[in-house]
Amino acid sequence: MTTDTTLQDRARHFHALHVPGRPLLLPNAWDLASARIIEDAGAAAVATTSAGLAWGLGAADGDHLDRDRALAVVAGIAALVDVPVTADIESGYAADPAGVADTVRAVLAAGAVGVNIEDALHEPGSGPLRAVAEQAERIAAAREAADAAGVPLFVNARIDTFLSGAGGVDATLERAAAFRAAGADGIFVPGAVDPKTLKLLVDGVDAPLNVVVGAGLPPVAELAALGVARVSTGGRIAEAAHATVRRAARELLDAGTYDTVGDGLPYGELNALFGDAR
Repeated sequence: MTTDTTLQDRARHFHALHVPGRPLLLPNAWDLASARIIEDAGAAAVATTSAGLAWGLGAADGDHLDRDRALAVVAGIAALVDVPVTADIESGYAADPAGVADTVRAVLAAGAVGVNIEDALHEPGSGPLRAVAEQAERIAAAREAADAAGVPLFVNARIDTFLSGAGGVDATLERAAAFRAAGADGIFVPGAVDPKTLKLLVDGVDAPLNVVVGAGLPPVAELAALGVARVSTGGRIAEAAHATVRRAARELLDAGTYDTVGDGLPYGELNALFGDAR
């Protein structure tokens, strides 16, 4: 960071960016270059995508990446950009609530002021979601660790009912209420795209609602009218970037041509984003 603001100030500023009806727009980054480009494009904050970050480090998404490797990237991003950074920490990079608290302390040390914590389970033979009480304990541990550090960390509780097909509006609202009571500041429901469903979630959740882009999601103006407070791209930009890599590689290897790379960002423009002045 080149600013002199404290972590507490950045955290308070990040909280203030969550306004129902005027959604915070977060194109998700996965490495330092994507974070700097997103900041330069005008984003008010930088959010990481756990999927994109894991792929960039040669790991699969879904609790396969260890905490230290992931947060080293987060620390690099926070040191590079001048806007608040929020980290997608999957299910906390930990097996139990105490471990989640350790992760949150490491997130703060890395310079981030927000986290996403998901309730999905990725273990073979497990159900798709953690039990409500178990996930609430993990969120409470995150909240307590941040409060003990004196930083109003924005804890965004991700609920995968729609994404996993494990429940609808009622199940989501039940989880949201429990996670709010445990200390979550926001509720993130990926996979919910229908306007009527989104309105029920906005009205039923006593916290800023975060959605993720995907097929069928209305444009931002409509989401704003519904009262959504945060819109993120998740791993979509990383997916698009990697699709470009594959197209360019296949074109060169199969056709011997190079048209795919013709619309890249100019070298000088990219290089200037990382100049000595920063």
